[in-house]
Formats: sequence, structure tokens, C-alpha cells
Amino acid sequence: MKLPVIKHLTSFIEENDQDYILETIETLEALTEVPSLKDEELDVIGELISNMYGAIEVQKMIKEGTPPKEALNGFMKRVLGAIDS
Repeated sequence: MKLPVIKHLTSFIEENDQDYILETIETLEALTEVPSLKDEELDVIGELISNMYGAIEVQKMIKEGTPPKEALNGFMKRVLGAIDS
């Protein structure tokens, strides 16, 4: 996951609508079923999907009253903690 990408997507959600991100995730997930995709291409699609889900989670925290910077940092700490476990 890339913090700058999640931050940018979070701003996009604020300015537009979360539904755009959810529909994009559905589209990308459908693309992963293409049998001719290479592993590297699947990795890129997976990274994009992860960042989009991260942005949705951060936006949810912001809506619940967490300051944006704190929401981003808290989310990344949770992700890194889950990876370390």
C-alpha cells in the first residue's frame, strides 16, 4: 500500500463519491479473472485494489471524526502491524 495513493484517493472520495471507487474495485476484480494476465499484472491490479480499499477505510474514519492525517497514519500503523504479525 502506498500512503500518497491512499491520500489522493481519499481526497477523490471527498470530492466525488465512494461509489466510483467501489465500482472501480469491482471492475478490477473482474479483470483478475482474465487467464492471460501475467503475475506482474495481477500484482499491480492487487495493489490498486488494496489502495482503494484503504482509501475507503480512511474516509470512513474521517467521517467518524478522526482528523485526516491521524486517520491516514492510524490506518497505515494497523496495516503494518498486521503484516508484522
